[in-house]
Formats: sequence, structure tokens, C-alpha cells
Amino acid sequence: MKILLLAPYVGATYGGTSKVVTELVQGIGRLGVNIDLVTTPANGSERLDVPLNTWIQEKCYRVRYFPCWYRNDFIISPSLIGWLFKHVVDYELVHTHTVFAPLISLAHWICLFSHIPYIATPHGMLEPWALSYKAWKKQIYYALFEKPALQQASAIQATATSELSNVKSLGFKNTFLVPNGIHCQEFIALSDPEVFYHQFPATRDKILILFLGRIDPKKGLDLLALAFAKVHAQFPKTHLVVAGPDSIGFMSTAQHYFAQTGCLDAVTFTGMLTGKLKYAALAAANLYVAPSYSEGFSMSVLEGMASGLPCVITTGCNFPEAATAQAAHVVDVSADAIAAALIHCLSNPQQAKAMGDRARNFILQDYTWDRAAEKLIHIYQAVMNGKPLSEDLG
Repeated sequence: MKILLLAPYVGATYGGTSKVVTELVQGIGRLGVNIDLVTTPANGSERLDVPLNTWIQEKCYRVRYFPCWYRNDFIISPSLIGWLFKHVVDYELVHTHTVFAPLISLAHWICLFSHIPYIATPHGMLEPWALSYKAWKKQIYYALFEKPALQQASAIQATATSELSNVKSLGFKNTFLVPNGIHCQEFIALSDPEVFYHQFPATRDKILILFLGRIDPKKGLDLLALAFAKVHAQFPKTHLVVAGPDSIGFMSTAQHYFAQTGCLDAVTFTGMLTGKLKYAALAAANLYVAPSYSEGFSMSVLEGMASGLPCVITTGCNFPEAATAQAAHVVDVSADAIAAALIHCLSNPQQAKAMGDRARNFILQDYTWDRAAEKLIHIYQAVMNGKPLSEDLG
């Protein structure tokens, strides 16, 4: 089995999709599959400092970066497309990540031209909110490029049950579900919270509410500003930590939301947190909040829950299983609902802690990268053997 993964970017600035791609290629490679990754050095305002046009041998896979021109997440790489024309036939299957990206659209058509099966993972970009954002542009692109290519995909991966339902409602067949995951060992013992307090002293001796995600319109920071103003008025010791990269220049707008509600002084914007500092932030936090309008399947929600934090997430996070397991407050996409759930957690600390404990056990048992990689390999084998995708495969 020889598999090619293709993503327009793997830079951390772009958030969860980059994390998912790198974790999957590592997990699949660890299971003995011959797998390559091709991508670009795009990474927001700064490019990744990596060699170009040559294979880099990682522990379980190879990766090749191609020069590109890009603005935000709009990425063009003629050299990658040229390489793909010549070498796609070296692979038995291609697995692409994200949609509404010229590189991915061209890759799909190259696969069709070369008679190579391909699997597409939209990463939440076919969700109703995502399709409605900048709708007129997306409607044209979707009709001309995205829909025809996805209709001819060998399979389409959803990462959440509600995303699977939405993809099916668009008329696509051969869909399957493989959720994202975490590495259990990363959450057995988190970093010392003192690491975080030292870096951000304004957070010391506060009741910390953590938002961990990109600074982006779909993340619901406008709702969080309204919700946190209500929470802070009732619990003055609360402090909101907004941790995440600003890949599209949305930071000033996000800060304005909190200034308008009069609580900006109780908010710390940390920028992107990685490594020990990120895990120290999770250790320091008292609550986790994800106010998103739309997600594929949020990596940061998994991290918050795996850390044992009481979590307040919206229905836009596409994780109804968390509510069924009583492992998180899953609320409507509204400021009032988010505020009410946060206030309930703060008013009932023992109940909140019990919910956090359930969340940790739930994630560590059912949502790991090893399980995701195993499921994807079964899907790859089914596609290459021309077998139908049954529920037990995904």
C-alpha cells in the first residue's frame, strides 16, 4: 500500500487542520503503511523554515514542501501541481485535506485524469455556517469545481456525526466517519501551571476560563465577549484567556468585541500556545469554552476535555456525543446560553469537577490518534479493493 496525503499547509498558524494532517500521517506511518505527505511552507505571516523540493525523511513518513504564493489560506503552488501530474501514478490512493482550495481542486482533477482513487476530508468546510460565510463566492466555486470533484471522490471523510449527516444531505455518497483524536500520554500529567503564570502574570490568582483556537469569525468570539461580560459581572475574579493564532488579521476586531462589552481588562490574548506552555495553560485553567458557530471536529475541544476541564461548547462544535456522555455542557450558539452554562459551572464547582472527570475518561477511552489511523487504513484498503464502505469500517 502506497498512500499520498496532500494538504495546502501544515503550519501551526492554520490551527486544527494542520494538526490533524501531521498526526494522521504519523499514525498511519507507525502502522507500517508507506505514506508520503506533500504540502507547502505557508504559515500565515511567516513561512515555515524548511527545505523545498526535496524529500524530508521523518520517523514514519516522508514529507516534501513546494514553493508557493499565498495570502492567508489562499495558496497557489505551480510546482506542486506539476510534480503531482508526473508522480500521482506512483501512488495507489490520494487523501486530500480541506476544500475550497485551488490546490486541492486541481489535485482532484489530476487524480481523475490519472485514474487514481482519492479520498477527501473537508474539515468542516461543508457545514451550513461555513457554506453561508462569504456565500456568493463559495456558491460559484462550489458549483463549478468543488461539487463535481467531490461527487467523483472514492470516499468523503467526516470527523463528526453531524458533519457526516450534513455531507450526506448535500447528496454525496461513499461517506464515512473517523473522528480526530489525542495522544493519551500527553494528558497523563500536564505541565506545571506556574509556567503559564510566569509568562502571563495577569492570570495569577484568577479563575481562568480558557478559549483555545484561531482568532477567526467562525469561532464565536463576538458571542464570547457578551457571555463573558455577564460572567465577569457575577464572578469578578474570573479572567478569560484567549489563546490562538491570528492568521487572517482578525485580532483587532476580536479585541473590539470585548472592549464594547466593558471587560477587555479581564482578558489576556496570548497568541498561539504550543508545547509545555499550552499544556501549562490547560493545567492553569478552571473552565474551557468553545463558542464556535461551526467546526468540523475541534481539536481544542478534545484537548480541553482530555485535560479534565469542565467544558462549555456550542452545538456548532459538532460533538453531541459529549452531551450524551454528560461530559460537557453542549449549548445553543448564543451568548445567553454560553453565559448560563459558564455561570452554572462556577456556581456548582463539585458538579463541574465531576463533569470534567467524565470528560477526561470519555476522551482518553474513545478518541485517540491510534484508533483514527487504524480506521483510516481499513478505509484505504476498502477503496483500493473496490469494496463498499460499511459502517464498521469507519
